[in-house]
Amino acid sequence: MPESRGKPYPAYGTRLPSSFLWSCLHTMKKNGKQDPTFTYEVIVVDDGSKDETSKVAFKYCQKYGSDKVRVITLVKNRGKGGAIRMGVFSSRGKKILMADADGATKFPDIEKLEKGLNDLQPWPDQMAIACGSRAHLEKESIAQRSYFRTLLMYGFHFLVWFLCVKGIRDTQCGFKLLTREAASRTFSSLHIERWAFDVELLYIAQFFKIPIAEIAVNWTEIEGSKLVPFWSWLQMGKDLLLIRLRYLTGAWRLEQTRKVN
Repeated sequence: MPESRGKPYPAYGTRLPSSFLWSCLHTMKKNGKQDPTFTYEVIVVDDGSKDETSKVAFKYCQKYGSDKVRVITLVKNRGKGGAIRMGVFSSRGKKILMADADGATKFPDIEKLEKGLNDLQPWPDQMAIACGSRAHLEKESIAQRSYFRTLLMYGFHFLVWFLCVKGIRDTQCGFKLLTREAASRTFSSLHIERWAFDVELLYIAQFFKIPIAEIAVNWTEIEGSKLVPFWSWLQMGKDLLLIRLRYLTGAWRLEQTRKVN
């Protein structure tokens, strides 16, 4: 069977670097030359941004064709999780890579995720997830951060572990590769549409016993793409409590027998 991949990139409040799209398409074209059965598509989701994200993406769409590059422009900002979900449900690949549009993670690292995904085989019901991770860079980042931001980071990590997800050191890295079946099972059950959506995504995956690999990737902090530390961490902490309480009380339910479309 031919290999196929879809790649949704959410963009809002951050410049879409042309170099990142070029790197993505260059890597995919290279893979296509090595394997004639390999197919791919790139989906850029403009989450109601006010910059030229859509304009930059449309230039690549015109250059490479709409079968290779597609642009989804949302009129109203839905949040990172909502934008990713829209891209995932619009994708056609057997494997789906989600990545932040700021280019903080180097695209060639997709090979590391693919290896991690393949190492999880056999996949139960064809479901598996490989998560990019910056945990190996933690000591370096602590040295560069203020004491206050370091305290917020540790507090968030503790809440993630205590309330929702065990065994994953970095839930928030935006570089994740999912089989189509895993993406369908998790994203169809997703409620959170803001920054903490990754945590709920992995919470759902662990509930359904979907195998998860955490893979170290290269990562560079991009100027201008940061969240406002205090308020963003406060919102994510609130979302973590919401996830735990709503599943605990039955307001949100996950069915083990849920079929995969």
